[in-house]
Amino acid sequence: MRDAIIEPAIGRDVLALGAVRRPALLRQVFAIAAGSPARIVSLQKMQAQLQDGGALETVAHYLALLEDAYLVAPLEKYSTRVHRRRASPPKLVLLNNALLSAMHPNGAPDPSDEPERFGFWVENACLAFALNQGQQVWYWREEPLEIDAVFDGSWGKWAVEVRTGRFDVQALRGLLEFCRRHPAFQPLVITRPGDQESARLHGIESISWEDFLLGGPPKVEASRM
Repeated sequence: MRDAIIEPAIGRDVLALGAVRRPALLRQVFAIAAGSPARIVSLQKMQAQLQDGGALETVAHYLALLEDAYLVAPLEKYSTRVHRRRASPPKLVLLNNALLSAMHPNGAPDPSDEPERFGFWVENACLAFALNQGQQVWYWREEPLEIDAVFDGSWGKWAVEVRTGRFDVQALRGLLEFCRRHPAFQPLVITRPGDQESARLHGIESISWEDFLLGGPPKVEASRM
């Protein structure tokens, strides 16, 4: 995977998209993104992790090139104010989970041994699927509340929380608050298989991540919006 896809994509395809004066730095930016799937990472934090250093403008430029190459999507924060979206730190999504497996020394995570990494891995897969299906995708965070994603497009308008472990209604406070502030969006919890009722007991639509990755949000509910 590294030699057949990742290296040609970065070493040839990305270089053809725009000026790259420091290819080694570009590879470092990609490695940081691959190590931070479905996580909010400021450009300043990325800059601090670079071995060779680099201006914030360079880091942002390389992220944009990786997005143009369909490798990484830096999600903006959802806001009705455009300047707040652009000023927000990006949430990094790898557009194919095979890239995550190839870049991590242990490959795909075992949910019993690495539940936290597995959670981010599943969330990344769900957000990447939505992006690859042509949906607009953002994240939302207003301290101390946060939700994993906001979808808008042919699927309808959804506020989304991805849960790969047990949860209660307290864990969904951010989701409920977002939908209170933005009533055009319908709440959706993507859960591990068998946990859908934990959300439905509170009147929130739910779908397993396995079913979501096969076809997106529930079609019946989406048609009501």
